[in-house]
Amino acid sequence: MNRRLLICAFGALFLFSACGEKEPEVIIPAVYPEENGDDDPHKVLPPYDVECKKTVTTANWTTYQAYTVDCLDGFKPEADPETDQYGGWTIMNLGNPDGFFRVQKAVGRWWLVDPLGNIYLSKGVAVFSPGSSARQRENIKQKFGPDNANTNWAKAETQFLREAGFNSLGAWSSVDVVRTIPEPMPYTVILSPMSTYIGELKRSSDPVLKAAFSAAGWEGYPYDFAMVFDARFDQIVESTISRASTYKNDKFLIGYFIDNEIPWKSYALEYCLTKWPESHINHQKAQEWLDQRKGKTGALLSEATTEDRNAFIAYCHEVYLQKVSAALKKYDPNHLFLGSRFNQWSHELVNPEMFKAAGKYVDVVSLNHYQRWEPDADAMHNWEHWAGKPFMVTEFYTKGIDSGMGNTTGAGWVVKTQKERGLFYQNFVYRLIRSKACVGWHWFTYMDNDPTNTGADASNVDSNKGIVTWDCQRYDDCISQMQQINDCVYNLARFYN
Repeated sequence: MNRRLLICAFGALFLFSACGEKEPEVIIPAVYPEENGDDDPHKVLPPYDVECKKTVTTANWTTYQAYTVDCLDGFKPEADPETDQYGGWTIMNLGNPDGFFRVQKAVGRWWLVDPLGNIYLSKGVAVFSPGSSARQRENIKQKFGPDNANTNWAKAETQFLREAGFNSLGAWSSVDVVRTIPEPMPYTVILSPMSTYIGELKRSSDPVLKAAFSAAGWEGYPYDFAMVFDARFDQIVESTISRASTYKNDKFLIGYFIDNEIPWKSYALEYCLTKWPESHINHQKAQEWLDQRKGKTGALLSEATTEDRNAFIAYCHEVYLQKVSAALKKYDPNHLFLGSRFNQWSHELVNPEMFKAAGKYVDVVSLNHYQRWEPDADAMHNWEHWAGKPFMVTEFYTKGIDSGMGNTTGAGWVVKTQKERGLFYQNFVYRLIRSKACVGWHWFTYMDNDPTNTGADASNVDSNKGIVTWDCQRYDDCISQMQQINDCVYNLARFYN
């Protein structure tokens, strides 16, 4: 079948909502390349070999393959159709033009839908910020003017991101600056009630809490556990999420992340029953849950199965979700709930019960993707199947040796060059698009941290995570590879349909 007939054949497909109900037929107009008399087939390149290490101290380099859009058999990279003010594709409109961002399953895949009703995938960078060190602040003034430097920076750099094919901003971005410019870029907000509460508890003089924090786990959580049962947490949820009322009418807001990388560990049941005292609410709630699960009073930890352990931490997650989602609906009923950014491959990312619980409350399941070179097709299928919702990758990156930075911190793997960082991005993104369940990806981050800023978060001090340096110089070889796939994301999504 020739290309024109193939594109036309794709045109008449039915839309299906998230619940699978048939909706009115929508025709996708065919988009043809310019007629230039050149009918040569696309010349397919072999995948690139990229040498990579998990850390700079890893002894040996391992070779991985990276597919770019030039390596995909049958796909001819072409510029995507015209976009609207949000970056949505005007070629396919799903209605509700006066709404806010939403999610919908249509023509065989999940999409975000922008406020004008056009289909949208979030191609973003996280931590879009001018930096926090004195040296960075001075640099911003020198580059963008002494007056309104941050506003001028936001104008110029969001334009740069658009030119590189990005259309949105991830967590921890300077959104209150971005919102003031004439053409803001769609953005996300992270509210973080649980991490706020954990920070408060660290200051407690309670000896039980002191003991728990002395054996803290991931992200400093006491006994590796999120304190979802505490009555004080309910108050923190209310005060933290009330901030959402500031953004509730802003159509450039995509939605909210509620916390980041909470430790939802499968050994939570064991820890609650063995580490927390019997008088503590964590112990009491765990015992109540196990008794109900086993249908008797005084059920023993030794009776708990792997399925029980997975179900208990999912129960804890659901308690959390009930509280935060109720507050979010109260303060902002208009925007999407984008989840709490799972990240543990040996725990929540392989626990069906966690995704089932999430699917009851979130609009999109968010996750930070580390420890692996590329997304796994089976895992992505499972995430959608378990949750019944699409997913978004909210952190991923590699670090380049040629940046000159130490690269001793951070979870992202190490490659040799900026071009290879971009090759990694292309290979990663094409697999997300191919899944048909991913509605966005946010590179972590926009800017390298200032290596002289010793007061910064230790995980960001000396590592090449950004697409620009600490002083806003471009990593052009990385960016050009990113742009190559960013510019044809819609056509690639259509190709895989």
